[in-house]
Amino acid sequence: MLTCREVTSKATEYIEGTLPWTTRLQIRLHLMMCWMCRRYLAQLELTTKALRHLAGRDAPTETPTPLREAFRQWTNERRR
Repeated sequence: MLTCREVTSKATEYIEGTLPWTTRLQIRLHLMMCWMCRRYLAQLELTTKALRHLAGRDAPTETPTPLREAFRQWTNERRR
């Protein structure tokens, strides 16, 4: 049986469907028993979908002022 480390290292290939069927089967067996790896794969799939959705959009050239101010305040609080 694969370890969590092995599953997470093969997660991208698993999602893309590029692994041999034997490895996919081993991962599925592991996922049946490991909720943490199921959650990790779900988060990775969600991130992949979000990035694909945003791929055609232009990135902002400047960070919005309220976000910059919130970050400065957070940084100052952490320094205290």
